[in-house]
Amino acid sequence: MNKPIRILGIDPGSRTTGFGIIDVVGRDCIYVASGCIKTIPNDELAGRIGIIVRHISEIIDTYRPTQAAIEQVFVNVNPKATLMLGQARGAAVAALVLRDLPVYEYTALQVKQAVVGQGKAAKEQVQHMVVQMLQLSGTPQADAADGLAVALTHALRNQGLAARLGSASIKGGRFQ
Repeated sequence: MNKPIRILGIDPGSRTTGFGIIDVVGRDCIYVASGCIKTIPNDELAGRIGIIVRHISEIIDTYRPTQAAIEQVFVNVNPKATLMLGQARGAAVAALVLRDLPVYEYTALQVKQAVVGQGKAAKEQVQHMVVQMLQLSGTPQADAADGLAVALTHALRNQGLAARLGSASIKGGRFQ
C-alpha cells in the first residue's frame, strides 16, 4: 500500500488566509481538514503577520503535512492591497520553510484550470467543484475552499494523478 502524501494548501490573505489539507493515497484524494485564519481588523501589519505564522505553525503541528502548496500573488489594481497580500503570503511561506516543508506555487489561473477546468471560474464554481471532488457533506467558506483547491491542484499536477484523472477517484470525508 502506498504511503499517504499529506498536502497543505494555502490561499494567502492579509485579512483571511484559507487552508485545506488532503491526503493523497495512490489515486485517491481524501479530505482531512480546512479552515480560515482570520487576522484582527485594523491591526498593524506585524500583528497580522504574527497571527498567520503562529496559526500555520499550529496547523503543521496538528496535521503533519508532508508537502505544501500556496497560491501566487497576482498584481492587483490597488498597489497597497497587492503589497499587503504579498506580505501575508511571505509570512505563510516563511512558516512553511521554517518547518522544512517543500513549498510549491501555483497561480490562481492554474488552480481554477485544475479544479474547474477554466481559468476564469468564479469563487462559487471553485467551491462547488471542491465539494464535488472531495465529496464533502457541506460547503466550506470560500477561502477554505480555495486552500483545498490549491492542495488539489498540487495533487493533480504533481502526484501523477492528472494523467489518470478519468480513472482517479477523489474521495472525501465529512466537512467540518
